[in-house]
Amino acid sequence: MKVGFIGVGNMGGPMCRNIVKRSNHAVSVFDLNAAAVKACTDVGASAAGSIAEVTKGADLVLTSLPMPRDVEKVALGEGGVLASLKPGQTYIDLSTNAPSMVKKIGAAMAAKGIAMLDAPVSGGTTGAEAATIAIMVGGDKKVFDDALPVLQSFSANVIHMGELGSGTVAKLVNNMLSFCNLAALVEGMMLGTSAGLDPDKLLQVISSSSGNSNAIRNFTLRALPGKYSPPSFALDLAYKDLHLALELGDELGVPLQQGASTHNLQRLAKGMGFGGDDSTSVLRVYETMLGRKVKG
Repeated sequence: MKVGFIGVGNMGGPMCRNIVKRSNHAVSVFDLNAAAVKACTDVGASAAGSIAEVTKGADLVLTSLPMPRDVEKVALGEGGVLASLKPGQTYIDLSTNAPSMVKKIGAAMAAKGIAMLDAPVSGGTTGAEAATIAIMVGGDKKVFDDALPVLQSFSANVIHMGELGSGTVAKLVNNMLSFCNLAALVEGMMLGTSAGLDPDKLLQVISSSSGNSNAIRNFTLRALPGKYSPPSFALDLAYKDLHLALELGDELGVPLQQGASTHNLQRLAKGMGFGGDDSTSVLRVYETMLGRKVKG
């Protein structure tokens, strides 16, 4: 199978390289960052000079991009994926997108006879490197089954969620829960350490008790030692993802009180200049306001 991959940055790069290393699929890549392209060609991918070139003859074309506007531009813009693909080819977006944008792009693809799957991923850069990320996929089941061998080459957990857009909804729900867990954790850690508890011992208690969550691992690796840069998952992207979840809540009339509170905390952290750092930087809102650190 021939695969075209557009967007080989922090997440796309490891996923693309795993397709090359863990399968016999021919992979062509396109990215505006020459160093990112080289990291993929070094392991056996071929470089393309344009979107048209990377899509030519590809059975599957995958994109991994930061923002919904980036996906829209690459998918539907002049010289983009839609203009380059032919009937019978399949387009898969691995980005965290807005469900409404997914359906807009999907309708445009379908009108030209091109199948689409939305397949956002979760697990961070570490999971992308280790091929342990989860992929939540929306779209036609037959199209999903045909694409499954490629998806499994860079993921240990590929779940078909239902119709187009359902993968994106699942991703937004997952990320909202993750960010809310993190916000609760940093609040609790600030309370406990302000009362004089040792942060390492407090984390040991929480991680072996009912307060445990995946946020503990990220907090321990990032926030506790103050290793916010380079980010594993940037605050700016976390803010975007949670914003998309809140927009979906507005559309469906679902109150998201915890999500809204966490989004405001992220907004404060961004306003303090931490947007480009790791998403665990929300801890620094408390540390700045109270004038003391959780550790050190």
